[in-house]
Amino acid sequence: MSKIKLSKDFIRNTVKRALNEDLYPSGDITSSLVKNNKIIKVKIISNENAIVGGLLFAKQAFNLVDNKIKFQIKKQDGSNVKKGSLIATIEGNARNILIAERIALNFLSHISGIATKTNKFVKLAGKKCKICCTRKTIPNTRVIQKYAVKLGGGTNHRFNLSDEFLIKDNHIASSNVKNLVLLAIKNKKGRKITVEVDNLKQLNEIMGLKFNTVLFDNMSVKNLKAGIKIVKKYYETEASGNINLKTVKRVAKTGVNRISIGSITHSAAAIDFKLEI
Repeated sequence: MSKIKLSKDFIRNTVKRALNEDLYPSGDITSSLVKNNKIIKVKIISNENAIVGGLLFAKQAFNLVDNKIKFQIKKQDGSNVKKGSLIATIEGNARNILIAERIALNFLSHISGIATKTNKFVKLAGKKCKICCTRKTIPNTRVIQKYAVKLGGGTNHRFNLSDEFLIKDNHIASSNVKNLVLLAIKNKKGRKITVEVDNLKQLNEIMGLKFNTVLFDNMSVKNLKAGIKIVKKYYETEASGNINLKTVKRVAKTGVNRISIGSITHSAAAIDFKLEI
């Protein structure tokens, strides 16, 4: 799959767009009321237990507003932090710190939220089963969200539609599953092929064809176990469909190789951080 790259330029450009969104067209009209020569020291504190992530984005926010601001990282991305933990210290011009504050905290909160939720699934699934993200991401933030998944111990699924053949229910409804798989094999050019099934009858139609992964979608644990027993010697296995923190352990115990979960990116709650003066 495409590699997730968080280069300095990518981080800078991403944060720059966020600042432009926040400051157009007249800048921070409230912070401009603060004395321009006032120097302050502040702390970023976590208000809850979390896997922290996004510190370089936060640092870049302050740097872009004022490169004289000193931002000292106290916890590294991927660290498991407790409520009340000191995440970073900041020293510099008060007005400029206040301008960058919310953008910095937004990146921290969102990335840490995904990393934290992913980590909860990873712990419940155990070491033999991978937790994967999906393409259910906020448009234009996929790189950041998939980075956050990795911080939480998860595995990145395909990055985009060019990475892998993933023959899903609507493809099958629009054509014939066996023909689709054969065409994918013919055009694979080194890419993996995954075929989604939602019942054992569909599974029997594709058995023996040379592809990589069977994706069991929205199947009961009983049927999932039966399907894995049929295919485990021949294909990698994946489960998906409405799997949550209450059910993931049960699904993982079926012996499935990986579980893909959309909610770790599309609905992870933000982690609460505060900037304390």
